[in-house]
Amino acid sequence: MKIDRLIGILSILLQKDVVTAPWLAEQFEVSRRTINRDIEDLCKAGIPIVTKQGSNGGISIMDNYKMERTLLTNAEMQDILAGLRSLDSVNGTNRYGQLMEKLSVGASDFMTGNQTVLLDLSSWYKDSLAPKIELIRSAIEHCRELEFFYYAPRGESERRIEPYYLIFRWSSWYVWGWCKAKEDFRLFKLNRMDKLGLSENTYSKRTVPLPELGDERIFPGGIHVKALFDAGCKWRLVEEFGTGCFEEQADGKLLFHADYTDKEHLITWLLTFRDQVELLEPEEIKREMHEALIRTLRRYEGGEEE
Repeated sequence: MKIDRLIGILSILLQKDVVTAPWLAEQFEVSRRTINRDIEDLCKAGIPIVTKQGSNGGISIMDNYKMERTLLTNAEMQDILAGLRSLDSVNGTNRYGQLMEKLSVGASDFMTGNQTVLLDLSSWYKDSLAPKIELIRSAIEHCRELEFFYYAPRGESERRIEPYYLIFRWSSWYVWGWCKAKEDFRLFKLNRMDKLGLSENTYSKRTVPLPELGDERIFPGGIHVKALFDAGCKWRLVEEFGTGCFEEQADGKLLFHADYTDKEHLITWLLTFRDQVELLEPEEIKREMHEALIRTLRRYEGGEEE
């Protein structure tokens, strides 16, 4: 992408006294004419670049601008590179690793050996997620509509959207776009999307509101949960809710308090603890769990009889 190349060229010029257009063309795998156009664009953006002809000539930033070579501190560059590296962990390519090398020319301490932050955004679903992410990015870049089959708690449906943002939140990937069926902006989870493809239709970009991603909106609470856990469950409670979610009782059991959003998710979560938890409140969900467990027991007892 051109913006990546411009950032890379500027970074090199801030770190080197003089470079040549052929050398830049080789580094960025483009023609010399493209590099010359990039230099013109940087000049138009206010960067004081000078070019000199001859055997000792080349491209450089004016001497009186050299004081700005501390444009990015070491820590700031480390944060940028950590973010770029994390994107490679998602899509399974080395595209951003190559950009990192270009950004860090002349500053080897920015590369491996001095990093203090490592981000890996990949998941168990990397093989299926990476192609989806690449396809969605291409659709956004070229203003192409997306078509897919979507699995949601309320049912399954075919959807067509105008995609605008790829979002990583709550350990999952989402796409934010204008849904043709609902005639409104919607958030779609990539893991629930199937048969994803580019539509032949293009779209003109709308004025796009940013999605409201606050936890209090997506996970508003409303179900006040009180449960008694065995002591061996402490590590899971701390990992998922923090140390303030329970009170340790005299017998070692853990009295758990929390607000939960979704009843079905709550029941599913409690069942993962098997016989190590007793739900105390709410009473109506306690009854539902009791009835569900009885039905489950009958199903397994019926299987044994056969």
